[in-house]
Amino acid sequence: MLASLFNMLGNPGEGFLCYAQGYSSQFFSIASFLWTTTISFTLHRAAVKHKTDGEGFGAIFHVYVWGTSLMMTIIPLIGNDYGPAGAWCWVQSETAAGKVLRFMTFYLPLWGAILFNGIAYFQVIRVINNATSMATELSDRQLQVQTRVDMKALNRYGYYPLILIGSFTFGTINRIYGFVEQHHPLFWLYCLDIASASLMGFFNSIAYGYNSSVRRVLQEKLDLIWPEKYRWWTSGFTRLDNSGEAEMVSLEADQGP
Repeated sequence: MLASLFNMLGNPGEGFLCYAQGYSSQFFSIASFLWTTTISFTLHRAAVKHKTDGEGFGAIFHVYVWGTSLMMTIIPLIGNDYGPAGAWCWVQSETAAGKVLRFMTFYLPLWGAILFNGIAYFQVIRVINNATSMATELSDRQLQVQTRVDMKALNRYGYYPLILIGSFTFGTINRIYGFVEQHHPLFWLYCLDIASASLMGFFNSIAYGYNSSVRRVLQEKLDLIWPEKYRWWTSGFTRLDNSGEAEMVSLEADQGP
């Protein structure tokens, strides 16, 4: 959010605002995707290694995220490589050294985070699938319901690598192309680069904010302002919630007093 806030300045030209925009964009963008790796680490540790001591890593996570982000922000600063870089200020790319710095200090950590999140996700999913198979073989209804709930939650977790890939693939392609064809930039590729990176917050809000609780609140608000004869199309907001509640009621009935 803070990185996007500074990017709203556009290209302020040379001066303090330019450097402030470059530093903040680098620092907070890196921090944003590094935090996803801490969530992946915590979920992987709980699901795969069966350890629930994630809260004890809070201080370590802060040192790791903020420390790494600061280091990757300082490295281009040493060579005075921040400055106007197209639509805004960032690490300049007029020289080969500037292009290499972009890859080393931003895209390398980014794709490292994507790879880590992806590996952790598939390992966690494998554990949950094994638990689901075991529950089915044992005809354990309660365990089956629990594993379905876990799978639903972990499906959202799987969006972490997908959102990062969707947000920064065009940017990565654009940087590689710019390294090869320095004097022939592609306008449409820049547009895709900027648009996809700017939509990362929107993708995150849909993936993690649009949950059952949010859908329920939305339907309640719509019911207050929307004519009753047109409310049929909003029933999908809470259909999953109602089915989940019915499933739990059925489970309790099967278990008996």
